[in-house]
Amino acid sequence: MSTEPDALLGPADIRELAATLGVRPTKQRGQNFVIDANTVRRIVRTAGVRPDDVVVEVGPGLGSLTLALLEAADRVVAVEIDDVLAAALPATVAARMPGRADRFALVHSDAMLVRELPGPPPTALVANLPYNVAVPVLLTVLDRFPSIERTLVMVQAEVADRLAARPGNKVYGVPSVKASWYTDVKRAGSIGRKVFWPAPNVDSGLVSLVRRTEPVATTASKEEVFAVVDAAFAQRRKTLRAALAGWAGSAPAAEAALLAAGISPQERGESLTVEEFAAVAENKPGSAG
Repeated sequence: MSTEPDALLGPADIRELAATLGVRPTKQRGQNFVIDANTVRRIVRTAGVRPDDVVVEVGPGLGSLTLALLEAADRVVAVEIDDVLAAALPATVAARMPGRADRFALVHSDAMLVRELPGPPPTALVANLPYNVAVPVLLTVLDRFPSIERTLVMVQAEVADRLAARPGNKVYGVPSVKASWYTDVKRAGSIGRKVFWPAPNVDSGLVSLVRRTEPVATTASKEEVFAVVDAAFAQRRKTLRAALAGWAGSAPAAEAALLAAGISPQERGESLTVEEFAAVAENKPGSAG
């Protein structure tokens, strides 16, 4: 799809735009702007964005990734909480990619509050997520927009590791299990610090999440399963018999639920798959399952 050759933002463009708007990236919002056009093109490539995709972008900032997405997708819907950035982005798109501006929509809101998006249902989520809210935003968007089939997010490297961790890994935890309720998750690359302004003091990673073709087979609801997950990892050093005592009503009740699910009460949360957590939820004492 041909667009203006210099449509993407380089380091000088980003700094000039920020100066014009009086914008300083804030730690409070976890803002680090990507200033390298090759990096945003790589993100779009890695995300496998197709010409018929409707892409949601959370936290577009000054528009680096937005413009690269518009080159590749049918339509881009950006969700931005910052007043100044939200006001400026449509003008940036119109100025740098006038032929695609009608395929861009801006939602000025906190992504955690968005329940509907303009236009056709989104098929992909591609975002450089603000570090401090990456996991809740990711899980909320996946939950509210089941039409999203493919997701690629750039997050802090340690968050990427946690999201993609498998059972038995020491960083496997709540984000790993909850992400795998919706998707198949894997690490999709690393991003250096120098492509950001300001350069963060941590490395970044790409995480690919592909919507499960079949949901987790369980009679328990998502809320029931997530309650077990939260309880198991709230005291992750404890055995599940002890960690789930509050959830089940007592340690013996927790043991009964675990045994009914075919799981040793001496296991710890980090050894269970999402399917096993679902099996425990189904066997909660007093539940119909």
